[in-house]
Amino acid sequence: MLHFTGTELMGWAGGLLWPFLRIGAMFVSAPVFSASSLPVRIRVLLALLVAWVLFPVLPATPAVELISGEGFLISLYQVLIGVAMGFILQMVFAVFIIAGQSIAMAMGLGFASAVDPQNGVHVPVISQFLLIMVTLVFLALDGHLLFLELLAESFQLLPVGLLHPNPDQLWELAIWGSYMFAGGVLVAIPAVTGLLLVNIAFGVASRAAPQLNIFAVGFPVMIMTGFVLLVLILPSLTTHLSKLLFDAVALIRQLLVL
Repeated sequence: MLHFTGTELMGWAGGLLWPFLRIGAMFVSAPVFSASSLPVRIRVLLALLVAWVLFPVLPATPAVELISGEGFLISLYQVLIGVAMGFILQMVFAVFIIAGQSIAMAMGLGFASAVDPQNGVHVPVISQFLLIMVTLVFLALDGHLLFLELLAESFQLLPVGLLHPNPDQLWELAIWGSYMFAGGVLVAIPAVTGLLLVNIAFGVASRAAPQLNIFAVGFPVMIMTGFVLLVLILPSLTTHLSKLLFDAVALIRQLLVL
């Protein structure tokens, strides 16, 4: 008959609970996994399954009581690490939402919005379209498998334990937010530039022929031109997404090396 001491049981529980907190926090904040259409129960079970699979190969966890001040700090750190990793990856998808908002405003479709099923907020239909396309490309490129691989690697780079955060690395995480806006401009600038040229052409036409009803003619032309330009920039989405994912993975690995 097997006999286990309370210390051994608490050690096994901590070895599974602390990785589960990091994995669950990343699933809550990371794109695709954090979609509101995915039930919370499924996310919890998926996080528990991943933690159970990784449990035999994870580094040894510190011998700390779960119900203690030090155990609470370790748990808090695991949640913060998972949320930070998911936040960085979430910003990659936010790039295309911002790009869609810029294109929609230039087309005159800024008023047409739909509920984003992933974040549960209203975004322009162009942003919704780009987000769906990017999500499909992300899944086609096995980005979800890259997430899981990066998650398993995080326990090797930054094992479970008490941390001493580096302010410089936290500042890098804050700067990543500005990179999101720059990336959105790079994605949208071809379409926005084309729509700007169409606006300039209509401005010249309205000066040459004042009797022309520019609002009745210009609005459908702007929408049609916007859709044409949108189709033309679709092939570049894969390139932008790949570059952003590589930069995001590099930043996560940099943050994990304290």
